[in-house]
Amino acid sequence: MAHEVMTQKSARPEKTFAFDYLDKHAHQIALLNDSVFYFGELGMQEHETARLLCELLEENGFTIERNLAGFPTGFCASWGKGSPVVAIHTEYDANPDNSQKAGVTEPACIVEGAPGHCEGHNSNAAVMVAGAIAAKKAMEKYGLAGQLKVFGAPAEEQLVSRPYYVRDGYFDDVDVALTPHIGGQFNVGYGLIQSSLISAYFTFHGESAHAGSAPWKGRDALDAVILMDVGMAEFREHMMPQSMCQRVITQGGDQPNVIPKRAQVWWYFRGPTAEAAMSVFERAKKVAEGAALMTNTSVEIDVQSAVWPVRGNRTLAELVEREYEQIGAPGWTEEEDKLARTLQQRAGVKVEGLSRDTARIKGPATQKPASNDAGDVSWKVPMAKFYFPANIPNISYHHWAAGVALATSIAHKGAVAGAKVLAASLIELFADPAIVQEAKRTFAEELGESSWFSMLPKDQQPPVNLNRATMERYRESMRTHYIKERPRFL
Repeated sequence: MAHEVMTQKSARPEKTFAFDYLDKHAHQIALLNDSVFYFGELGMQEHETARLLCELLEENGFTIERNLAGFPTGFCASWGKGSPVVAIHTEYDANPDNSQKAGVTEPACIVEGAPGHCEGHNSNAAVMVAGAIAAKKAMEKYGLAGQLKVFGAPAEEQLVSRPYYVRDGYFDDVDVALTPHIGGQFNVGYGLIQSSLISAYFTFHGESAHAGSAPWKGRDALDAVILMDVGMAEFREHMMPQSMCQRVITQGGDQPNVIPKRAQVWWYFRGPTAEAAMSVFERAKKVAEGAALMTNTSVEIDVQSAVWPVRGNRTLAELVEREYEQIGAPGWTEEEDKLARTLQQRAGVKVEGLSRDTARIKGPATQKPASNDAGDVSWKVPMAKFYFPANIPNISYHHWAAGVALATSIAHKGAVAGAKVLAASLIELFADPAIVQEAKRTFAEELGESSWFSMLPKDQQPPVNLNRATMERYRESMRTHYIKERPRFL
């Protein structure tokens, strides 16, 4: 469907009002999208981004709670009262060493070595804020009852914030939740969508010595890291299907002639269920203990986050599908499609340009091995995660090519379309509370005897210093590229 079908006569007047508002503010949505793109902030360091999002919501009547669950760049913006209580939430962090100039179909850094958006969380932020403001204004004008909560979720790329939010009770009074995410096409699914994950640092402690003249006096922490890696490689053969693990060595010593007394490796452990991820993690702890025993070192384990698999509620997924089927895909220009085809060819993927269709609902969905920290929310309350078309189809994320479209008219049009679907879905939930009750009923059926529990260690606190050194290194160079014009939603 073309973008122009968004104001069909069958739409509620509240939705027609919201669509008109978003069309009139399309330039502001583009500015917000691009501002967050050029901030390019890593997880836990999204200070410029969070400040702008909070200011825009506050200027439009939302009450802001900052420093949510101990996250300096986390927030909850609330408006309204009574029931239902509907939450929207999304992430806005970038990735390391993925600075990419928008619209350039070859690797081209904005700032060499700096972080950047190479998935599209900048567009997520624009959709969440614009959709929330449009829905709030429609509720205000037409007298719709209920409370809207907007959660800003830092550090999704490290799978951090939302398990803490749920653990600390921020979703206890929420009835249903929606989360928008960038994609190459409108689509939504129900059932298990993404996998569970546990993120943990393993730090080995030994004793330094001169590697040339007295290595026998040392206890090599790097040896322990390497032996753990060997042990995990052997364990992979015996993992259950769909379970996996990945790692990066974050500290391996300072110079070759000094036996490292401290070495560290950061592991991700994945599984199709929370129990499966925990099983891999428990085995990894034993492997680490064995590596420490073999090297006469000690090991310290620090869990950064632990997330449940993302699941989608069928009732809410069907609601979102109805809305994006009515709204349709953006109307792409020949120039936009040419950019997409050029990039697809350059990236070695299927060349088919931009999507002009919307996807039929996927359910039960095929579970992906990738994870998202929205998982805990989806086991606490009925939730739909939907994708909106603001990036180029078939391009893999976390790669320079996925950053090309993110501050172009492709992302701008996709963000407006995504905000319309979000606003329309919110309006339906507030205008027809029976949908909320049906979502709760089907959610209970979907869960069966399962019940959410926090996988985080007791009293675990957020890693507030994560990525701080990297952002301090690059922020001033990146600042020269910030968008000068500030978005405003009137």
